[in-house]
Amino acid sequence: MMKVKNGDIDKMGLLYERYNRQLFRFIFNMTRQKELSEDMVQNIFLRMLKYPDGFMGFGEFKTWMYHIARNAVYDHFRKVKRTPAHYDLTNLEEHIEGDQKSDTLLEKEQEFKTLETAMDKLSEENRELLILCRFQELKYHEIAKILNTTEGAIKVRVHRALNQLKTNYLRIEN
Repeated sequence: MMKVKNGDIDKMGLLYERYNRQLFRFIFNMTRQKELSEDMVQNIFLRMLKYPDGFMGFGEFKTWMYHIARNAVYDHFRKVKRTPAHYDLTNLEEHIEGDQKSDTLLEKEQEFKTLETAMDKLSEENRELLILCRFQELKYHEIAKILNTTEGAIKVRVHRALNQLKTNYLRIEN
């Protein structure tokens, strides 16, 4: 990113190739809307290209990218005045039909639906933490930088979010 900041715009293509899928997964996990997520990825990279001075070079590019992405997601939700959409697991049904392992897949589908509902019952902050930590596989120190807090605070918050998710899941399952 420092090279882009210094005028080598071609390096943005390399950054895009390296991080666009990762960024898409994060945004999709927050919005559950494929087209919106694709558009947001494009807009975020355009924003980075338009405002490269926002990257100071002190931390990792990935941390800065996630900071921009989460702001973009929350800006979008404020504009449409709603919270993140719930998860869509309809694609699993296509794999189930005609498959010899349909019982196992049906059980998995039910588990995913239960997990989806449990995730939806989490606060926006807890859902975001679990997406960053478990789905995006970011380290605690990286999440701490994105959320502008300490690593210890993130560990505690993730632990609490996981406990809340477990509680939600067990309530739904029973």
